[in-house]
Formats: sequence, C-alpha cells, structure tokens
Amino acid sequence: MPADDSTVMLPPPGNQPAQSVEITYPAAAGGQQTARFTGAFQIGRGQDCPVRISDERVSRRQLEVYREGKHWWVRDLGSQNGTYLNGKPIRKVRLEGGITLELGRGGPVIHLHLLAPAPSSAAGQPAADISQRYFDPSYSGPVGEHTLMVRRAFQEIARKQSRHYWGIIGLVIVLLLGAGSVAVYQHLKLRKASELAIDIFYNMKTLELQVANLEATLSESARAAHFLDIAARKQQLAELRKRYEDFVAKTGLAGQGLREEDRLILQVARLFGECEINMPADFVDEVKRYIDKWKTTPRLENAIRRLAANNYAPTIYRAMTANQVPPQFLYLALQESNFQEQIVGPGTRYGFAKGMWQFIPDTGLRYGLRPGPLRELGEYDPKDDRHDFEKATTAAANYIRDIYRTDAQASGMLVMASYNWGEGNVIRLIRQMPENPRERNFWQLLKHYKIPQETYDYVFYIFAAAVIGENPRLFGFGFENPLKNLAAPTGSG
Repeated sequence: MPADDSTVMLPPPGNQPAQSVEITYPAAAGGQQTARFTGAFQIGRGQDCPVRISDERVSRRQLEVYREGKHWWVRDLGSQNGTYLNGKPIRKVRLEGGITLELGRGGPVIHLHLLAPAPSSAAGQPAADISQRYFDPSYSGPVGEHTLMVRRAFQEIARKQSRHYWGIIGLVIVLLLGAGSVAVYQHLKLRKASELAIDIFYNMKTLELQVANLEATLSESARAAHFLDIAARKQQLAELRKRYEDFVAKTGLAGQGLREEDRLILQVARLFGECEINMPADFVDEVKRYIDKWKTTPRLENAIRRLAANNYAPTIYRAMTANQVPPQFLYLALQESNFQEQIVGPGTRYGFAKGMWQFIPDTGLRYGLRPGPLRELGEYDPKDDRHDFEKATTAAANYIRDIYRTDAQASGMLVMASYNWGEGNVIRLIRQMPENPRERNFWQLLKHYKIPQETYDYVFYIFAAAVIGENPRLFGFGFENPLKNLAAPTGSG
C-alpha cells in the first residue's frame, strides 16, 4: 500500500546532494533496458514519455517519478489499468531502496531503485543563493556587515524557536526586506540591489513551490489535520510577496517614471509569477506589438462580450484561485476557443480537441472528463464532458495547477507554452531544463531553445490579452476588466 502521505516533510534550506533513480523496464525489441534519472520523469506508452513502454496495457502516461524534499515518490497518473505493488493497487508510494511495480494486472513489470547520492565537489558548484548566505552557518564565502547582522538575528531567533523552521525563515526574510529597503539600497549600488531582489524573488518562488507540492502530496485526511499549518504558511508567503514588492518599489527597481502601459506589462508579468527585474530588455516592446495585433481584430471584444453574456468569469475565477494559480489564466481559454463551449478543434494524432479549454481525449480523461460517443468525430457532442463548461473549467484549473508546480516550476508563461504543446516538442524541451524557478522559466526557454512560432504567438497573445484586460480603456477597448470585483471570498482555500 502507499506510504502515509502525512509523512511528507519540507526540505531544509541549502542544496541537497544529487540523487538518482535507476529504472529497469521491458525494451521495445525484447529484453530489459536500464536508464537513470536525476530529475522527475514519466513512464507510459506515449511518445513524449522519457521511459516509453510499448504495451497496450500501459496508459499513455502511466506513472510519474519525482522528488519532493528529501524523498522520491512514485505516483499513478490515473492510468486505465492501474499500477500494482505486491499485488495491491497504488495511487502514490514513497521510493525507498527498490520496488517492483506491475503496470496493469498481468502487465509489464518495472523495477525502480534509488541510488546513493554522488559525492559533491567544490568545483562546479552553483553560486550560493540568498538562503545559504543568510541562513547556512557553514557558508564560508565573503559576507558584509548587513549579512552579519541578519545572521546574528537568525541565530538568536533559532535559539529561541528551534522547532519553528518556517517561522524563522519568514521572520528573518522580513527582517532582511525591512532593513533592505534602507540599508541594502544605501550600501549597495543599484546593480547589487537588483541582484539581491532577484535572489529573494527566486527563493520566494522556491518556497512557494515547496508549499504547493506539500499540499498536493498530502492525502485528504492529512490535509485536514494540517489545515491550520498550511494556512499559516500560505499567509506567510503572501506577506513575503508583499515585502518583496515593497522592497522593489523602495529601491527604485519597479520602473518609476515608466509609462502606464509599461508599468502594467511589468505588473502582469508579476501576476503570472515572472520576475519583472530580469526579463529581456525587449520584452515590453514585444508585448506592445501583440497588443497592437489585438487592436486590428474584433476577436478580443467579441470574446469578452460572450464571456460576460454567459457569466463565465466568476466560475473561472473561483476554479483558478481555488487551485492557487492566477485567475488571469482566464485568457488562456480566450486563445483556445474564444470562450465557446461547443467548439471542436482540428484533428490531430492525439484525437480531436473539444470544448472551451480544448482538451484532447486522453488529457481530458486524466482530469475526469469522459469523452462522448462522438469522440472519434470532429463534431460537437453534448454527451462529452469536455463541452460541459463547469466540468471542463474545473479540469483546466487542475491541469494548469499541475503544470504550474511541476514542469513549469511556477512560471506562468511556461504554463502557457506547456498547455499549447504539452503533448509535443515544447514539453520535452522544458523537461530538459534544470528543476528550479531561476533556471526553468520562459526567458530561459527562449534563450536556450528555438520554440515553434505557434507556441511563441500563443504565449504572447495570452499575455497581451491579460495586459489589456487589466485596463481595457487604456488601450482603446470598450469593455470592462472581466476579473474586476471578483475577489470577494468564495469559500475556497
């Protein structure tokens, strides 16, 4: 049976030694094949799975193996025939030592073995991040007076509250940011302040991912037992975000003196979880180019009119915020379907995408959307859950949440790219990138890879629409912000 989910722990600060998982599985040509992975990977019949097993009893995406904190986990991805450990079906199990799994009753057998971490060397290690400089007593690099001050504060707090790790982190970073708005800016040049802000941002995103993954890996009973703890950590993250924004504003990094349109673009980048400080120099101009594209067609205004007429926005807002993802992902449905429930996309090798959120059959099924009897036909099917607005919106929010905390590493623009071509080449490129928010984001994707123009356009059209949506009249549009006044409490966590 799966390990008790309540045993999941957040990792301590600092870098963990690299660990790898070795998998032995049936090869396509017969016999056994072995592969090793240091990052998360999926197992299934699909061509995009790093471990591909060509057997009809195996789902297109059967399993995911991933690391959370100190532990590796194996999770069944809602496979059709199930995954079995010692003859019993599993949903999720912690990988300790080695385990043998059966993919479907009487199906292929795989063996997963956790290898010892490789010894680390001083050469080639990444530069110490802010958590090391301020919170790691073993850090021996150069430190300044401000760092020593924060270290002393940390040590004093640690002596008094040794059992409250997250409380310490929150309080010390609050001290850092509170002092940083004056002391850091006074003692460091603007460039150094910028580097510090970027460090703070990406460490904050790492903490955000840790909390999101903790919540996702807890069972329902464990979530109930840890409800107050999780709620407190979410509140702490919200306070850290506010402190970061204050720090950026007070140090002059927020772009004072920019035109309103430019500030709004930076604001939306922040809403989607992107660092507004280190984005490419030409990003703002590129977004403006796509805003101009929207101005040449009535498509945006017609779609927003349809959204309002059917009162879709409150449901989308609730679904997104309940999954802790930005409600501005509403504009993803705009790009997919113009908010049309009955739309059917062109045929692909994965089948017809249907509904407002354009789910292909297998992905829809994975998120609880049953395809109808016309699954194989490019026609509207009233019995297909993908055409059910509320069901499909719930599924889309869950799908976006899963991409956000895994493949996209909390980068909203990577979520868009993944959603557009999650079954094809882009997702494989993303999974080749390091698993941390600093190195796995949309800017790094563009820097290291050439992505299809379709995906590039898709991301920038959504982003530009979200910018317009924040203040439509500023850009010459006649509608109101569809998300305005939807932030009232909904009862969702």
